[in-house]
Parts: sequence; structure tokens; C-alpha cells
Amino acid sequence: MSVNELFTKLTRVWVPDPDDVWKAAEITRDYKEGEAILHLQLEDGTPLEYQVGPKANALPFLRNPDILVGENDLTALSYLHEPAVLHNLRVRFLESNNIYTYCGIVLVAINPYEQLQIYGEEVITAYSGQNMGDMDPHIFAVAEEAYKQMARDEKNQSIIVSGESGAGKTVSAKYAMRYFATVGGSSSDANVEEKVLASNPIMEAIGNAKTTRNDNSSRFGKYIQIGFSRHYHIIGANMRTYLLEKSRVVFQVSSSPCSAPCCRSTAAA
Repeated sequence: MSVNELFTKLTRVWVPDPDDVWKAAEITRDYKEGEAILHLQLEDGTPLEYQVGPKANALPFLRNPDILVGENDLTALSYLHEPAVLHNLRVRFLESNNIYTYCGIVLVAINPYEQLQIYGEEVITAYSGQNMGDMDPHIFAVAEEAYKQMARDEKNQSIIVSGESGAGKTVSAKYAMRYFATVGGSSSDANVEEKVLASNPIMEAIGNAKTTRNDNSSRFGKYIQIGFSRHYHIIGANMRTYLLEKSRVVFQVSSSPCSAPCCRSTAAA
């Protein structure tokens, strides 16, 4: 569709805002390509003459229909851009109390900074054996997909957990390990899975430190390998890489950013 067809009266858009980052607005007059002003009205009724052009702003992002807002997979949105992603995550978190959202095979998680009752054994049982798209987004769904593909394809699987400081990477990794320990428990009396989980406090004792957002924030990165038997029971684990941020363990910065962690399951030959 052309610009003239997209930016018509009553079309809803997102405009940048210094305080709220993005604000919703509605076009009050049809826009013709090449015009320097886009006439808008903010949600509070305030009129806005939005400057557009090569030396001003680009045309604003279009808003998604209300029926799509709150989708559990961001790829289902008609328009996938920064304000659409942030708004969808905000609606899911504030209105539905959902901290997890898919973006294709990637799981986006919002750190609620409180304990949620969504990680018990009954939840693990509910996700065990299920397809990733059949259940609500959850770290257990990513873990189950990796576990299932390992058993089906007999190939190594990797789960990458990334995010900024305070996003909840360490906790997400621990919940994934808890899932594997529950569904892939050892067949012997050695309780290997309990030993794997018990190693976390040791690493955290060495590599955790206080930040402006978190009193017990991980200042290290690690690559953990969990070994499974032919019957898919845990037989051991080892830490291949341990990257300690020495300066951040002994020194607290004045500010620490925070965002959402992303979890993705990948296959390795």
C-alpha cells in the first residue's frame, strides 16, 4: 500500500516521547506524500503537528489492531517494531500478569522482581511432552523443546539465555536446569540431578555482587554442559567456561541497566 493509503484520517500511530518513550496518537487529517506536517491527536486529546521529512522525523510507526494486542507470539502482530513489541509486552505483563512472550523460537521474559507460583512440579508435569506452541509461553516450554529434540534427533542442544544486567538470566537458567533435573532425573541412587542444581550456590558465592537494581546479581557468565544417558537420564554436568567480571564484583557502578532476557533453543551437531 502507498503512503497516501496508509496514513489516512483515524489511522493510529506511535510517536516518540522523551518521557514515555512512545505515545499513541491518531491521525486527524489525511496525509499526502511529501507534506511536511502530519496532523495528530494524542490519546489525552492534545493536538500535535508532527514534523516529517528528510531533515525532520520519518513517518511514525503504525499501531496494531486492538484484536492483536496481547498476542503470546510477537510474530503474529501485523506490525513488528519497537513500540509494538514494548506495548504488547506491557499489556501482557500488566493486564494478564504474563511475564513470558514468544517471538518465533525466541522466548522473551520480563523480570517481575518477585516470586511467582508458576515453577512448581505440577507446572513441569503440564509442559512435559507438549509441543512448544501448544502451551502458554514459558521457560519450561523452551527446555522441553530442547529435551525432546535431543531425544528425537540424538543431537546436542543448546539454550542461549541473554539479556542485560538484572534481566533475570541466572534465574531463567536455573529454572531450565530444574526442568531437566525433574524430567531427566538419574536412574541411580546417586541423585546426580540434585548435585547439578546444588552447584549453583557455589558459583554465585564467588561471582555475585550487589548492583543498584539487585542485591545479589550475577557478575559472571557460564557455559554448562548437562550430560544425558541413552535413556535420557542426567548422568553428570560440567562447566566449560566461567567468565568472571572482576571489576564489577568489587565495584558497584552508579547505574545498572535492566531489560528482558531472551531464551532460545538451538541445535548443535
